[in-house]
Amino acid sequence: MSTTAKPLVVACPICSHAVVWNVGNRWKPFCSERCKMIDLGQWATESYRVPAEEQESDDASSLPQ
Repeated sequence: MSTTAKPLVVACPICSHAVVWNVGNRWKPFCSERCKMIDLGQWATESYRVPAEEQESDDASSLPQ
């Protein structure tokens, strides 16, 4: 009886191409260097944003005396 596990297959976040998740895939989670660079460009141009809450200003008047 063989217990070989099926490799995990995920979708490339850019083009949705099937990507085998293993040590041999140097671009994971992307399918290619092209998709990896497209994603990097999206971050560099601020197309992607991480949500954040507004922070209060650090005025000296707000410090406890």
